[in-house]
Amino acid sequence: MTRSDALRALFDPGSVAIVGASDDERKYGNWIAVQALTMDRPVHLVNRRGTPVLGRPTYRSLAELPAPAELVVVAVPAGGFEETVTDALAAGTRAIVGISAGFAELGPEGRARQAALVERVRAAGAVLLGPNCLGVFDSTSGLRLASNPLPAGDVALISQSGNLALELSALLEPSGLGFSRFASLGNQADLSLAELVRACVAHDGTRVIAVYAEDFGDGRGFARAAAEATAAGKPVVVLTVGAGQAAARSASSHTGALTSAMSAVDAACVAAGVERVATPREMAHLIAGLRPMRSPRGRAVAVLADGGGHASIAGEVAEAAGLAVPEFSPSLADAVKAELTPSAGTANPVDLAGAGEQDITSFSRVLRLLVKEPAVDQVLMTGYFGGYGEYGPEMAEREIEVAADITRLAQEAGMPVVAHTMRPDSRAARVLRAGGVPTFAAVEDAAGVLARLARRAERPPPYVPDIPPARHRVDGDGYWETRDLLTAAGVPFPAARRVATRKEALAAAAEIGRPVVLKALGLLHKSDAGGVALGLRDPAGLAAAFDAMHARLDAPGYVVETMARLDHGVELIAGVTRDPRFGPVAMVGLGGVFTEVLRDVAFGLAPLRPADAERLLRGLRGAPLLTGARGRTPVDLAAVARVVAAVSEVAAAHPEIAELEVNPVLALPDGALALDARCVLAPPNHDTH
Repeated sequence: MTRSDALRALFDPGSVAIVGASDDERKYGNWIAVQALTMDRPVHLVNRRGTPVLGRPTYRSLAELPAPAELVVVAVPAGGFEETVTDALAAGTRAIVGISAGFAELGPEGRARQAALVERVRAAGAVLLGPNCLGVFDSTSGLRLASNPLPAGDVALISQSGNLALELSALLEPSGLGFSRFASLGNQADLSLAELVRACVAHDGTRVIAVYAEDFGDGRGFARAAAEATAAGKPVVVLTVGAGQAAARSASSHTGALTSAMSAVDAACVAAGVERVATPREMAHLIAGLRPMRSPRGRAVAVLADGGGHASIAGEVAEAAGLAVPEFSPSLADAVKAELTPSAGTANPVDLAGAGEQDITSFSRVLRLLVKEPAVDQVLMTGYFGGYGEYGPEMAEREIEVAADITRLAQEAGMPVVAHTMRPDSRAARVLRAGGVPTFAAVEDAAGVLARLARRAERPPPYVPDIPPARHRVDGDGYWETRDLLTAAGVPFPAARRVATRKEALAAAAEIGRPVVLKALGLLHKSDAGGVALGLRDPAGLAAAFDAMHARLDAPGYVVETMARLDHGVELIAGVTRDPRFGPVAMVGLGGVFTEVLRDVAFGLAPLRPADAERLLRGLRGAPLLTGARGRTPVDLAAVARVVAAVSEVAAAHPEIAELEVNPVLALPDGALALDARCVLAPPNHDTH
């Protein structure tokens, strides 16, 4: 039996057994049995007492079944779970849904029991969903093994929360949306988030994949699966809280202090083309906007309103969301004006100024002009459309006809058209939604979805980097060893010499040229400890600095380094930390001593390609400093990007490195120079992925 066969049995089994079926309405064994008995497939109820449940005969054990069940739902106390799984595997069961709790979530002993159980399941060629999960559902196969009824549709939901499935279903239903599949992750003991995403990519009935995850498990694997979904035209929308935070630790670098678990999630989402949202409501709205699968050419939005107030508000909300509301060309404005009354606004936003009541077809006539205009990328309708039917039966029918015309125009144009309406539950609003025009009760939600679609269209194709094979182990984490490691990878540093005495320091300065910097070795934060002396221009100054530093710190060694001219460049930071779920995560940002104050940083999964690094640099708030703001000479962004990419490659290829940082990287008009570096090695026997 292949893994794909077992997954098919999870979502479309020939027969089902529910172990722990109950008449007690407080138990999962009752809730799932109630749903299961509505299915059109053999369902066997198993209860150790053998008494009828829900008016149906039961079996005392799986061994009593007339034929093996392809899928077994286990809803018994944890003490009986393993025995039930053993019986199911012995009977030839292909898929097991573990409702029972009491395993990895309880600590080391529970994790060991769970691991042993999974080993037996996999050895038998079966799959396990959970344990500690809430069931499974597939509307395309008629499988209903969740605690509550769910609406059918084409959205797959993979979730660690059953309540979220219920809330999301309530939020999607007004838009006529529902679930193709629902799988409760539970402990992800066997079936992982990544594997379930891939199963939904291969599922013909799924168009959008929604994920609620608190622990991503193999985060890098999830990102790869999500990238496959994006490439297949199935958008992935993720809601997460905490993002599987690692145990609290004290970061030893600026990079470590600024990188959070959510930074790693965001980096993975960008790499995979995933949309991350903050609330179930935002998730539902974005799903509604993604389903028509119309990508805008750009951020230019035409606003079509039937009142001045709505026109003004929609225009401001759209711009606040990052969209553009450009003034129409004279030819387009004249064409719009020809369709409306003299009092109408025609420059963008368009204000019908009461034309809807006089002739409701003005909506579709103007929209026809807007969607054909090359300078318009998206259209936002806002106002009372959907409510005109309240003026009488004739107007109601005309509004429905116009709503149908609007959907046809949107489909033919292939551009995003969304509507905000004061009457989201009206017949006309339902016609819009059914025809692929997402409809919202709040204009900010409509504008937010358009902004999301615009940003999504601007992204490069998904790319999730592979972690390179591990290279020779780094044993030293001092500045000189780190400098050597990075220099070998192509990261340029100023000329330098390692010294131990004042005499050696003076000789080194004479050799490499003054002014120089003197740095003490053996200190993680050299500047904070007084282990750096800058701008030493003559032998006397260097000698005095060496003597004072040595007397104060008694460092194991020192470095004399050529002093770079900071006034010719921009100080940046490049670093990498290692996330327990997503692996190495790279960071770039404005650097120097104020890195943590400015907090102008961006993240990506390491190793970065130079193009990825340049994209992160251009996305910084301070990017104008790099590209020539206020008459500055632009820096060599390509050279900086190569440095950032090389740093990320080194860290990714050395799993023993927990944190690696170059700060500052001096971005110059004719190149880039690393001025300091630090490395933090993971503790021995630490799981570094």
